This record gives sequence, structure tokens and C-alpha cells, in this order.
Amino acid sequence: MLQRERRAEKRKERKRRVRAKISGTASCPRLSVFRSLRNISVQAIDDETGKTVAQASLRDAGKNSTNSVEGAAAVGKIIAERLVELGVEKAVFDRSGYKYHGKVKALAEAARANGLTF
Repeated sequence: MLQRERRAEKRKERKRRVRAKISGTASCPRLSVFRSLRNISVQAIDDETGKTVAQASLRDAGKNSTNSVEGAAAVGKIIAERLVELGVEKAVFDRSGYKYHGKVKALAEAARANGLTF
């Protein structure tokens, strides 16, 4: 087994472990983060109905945004603004097995700074 396959498998195990403990509702959705080499995106999910309440990605942040900590912070700001506009002030943060560091941390802190509470 290659190292990158093993790394992906370990992340999926961590994701399953975390998802067993948290779920989102309409008033307190789950913020699920996805990180790739070119993009970072986040969805606010109501797990009771299985619907996505709001989403934001690096593409929404504008043409000049890059896949960096600053770009992730811009995505966090966008998702927080969209949820506050819908009347949602609380959310559950799902880091999807990624370390709470770098881009994931910047996204979470920007969402908190713009009116969302975890």
C-alpha cells in the first residue's frame, strides 16, 4: 500500500469516528470542510433532512483568491455571512478528519469572527 493511500485511509477513519458523534439540525447545521490541493470548500448540512443549507468555496471568494490560509479565511467569512443571513447563528464544526491547523483553522476562526458560534 502506498503512503498516500494509507494517509487517505487514516483520514477516512478519523472522519468516520468524528461523524459518529456529531450531527447537524436546521437551527444548528454541521459545517463540513473539504480540502484539496486546488480548492477549499465548506457546506452547512442539516443531517435530519439530508439537505445542504448553504455552501461556500474558493471560487465564491473571487478571482484573485488563492488556495492559502487567506483564501480559506475568505471562505469562512462567506459561509458565516450566508448562514447569518438565513438566521442561523450556531453550527457544529466538522473538520472531516483534517488537522485543525492551517487552512481549516483559518476557515473556522473567520467564521467565528463573522458571527457564527461553534
